[in-house]
Amino acid sequence: MTTSQKGINFILSFEGFSAKPYLDSAGIPTIGYGNTYYPGGKKVTMKDLPITKEKGAELFASVLPTYEKIVSAKIKIQLTQNQFDALVSHTYNTGGSDTLFSLINKKADAASIRRWFTTKYTTAGGKVLAGLVRRRKAEADLFFEK
Repeated sequence: MTTSQKGINFILSFEGFSAKPYLDSAGIPTIGYGNTYYPGGKKVTMKDLPITKEKGAELFASVLPTYEKIVSAKIKIQLTQNQFDALVSHTYNTGGSDTLFSLINKKADAASIRRWFTTKYTTAGGKVLAGLVRRRKAEADLFFEK
């Protein structure tokens, strides 16, 4: 399974674009659309040269399959496109959560899955961030969208 255009647009809407490297809310050097590394695995540094939006889109497209593969490998049940897209968004942003994957594989009730989505991975540097709260709620909404 691959991320739909709707899913790609969803992720990009939360990531935003930065031509220059910056430190994300967790203090990790980031560039483009939330990229922390380049194809081949080289990490972004604060000394990297600025990139264009086009280069940012290429960079995003080149690393997205890594996160799709994580979701595909960890999830053992059939997913809808929206569920897959929501999980790829979450994994792109957080690296993925075995607990979340386990809840889904065990077919936990919707309330448990939604509660997990909306209460975990909402902090950076020990502080709850409104943007992460908003993203987790939107991921949960997308996951349960018919």
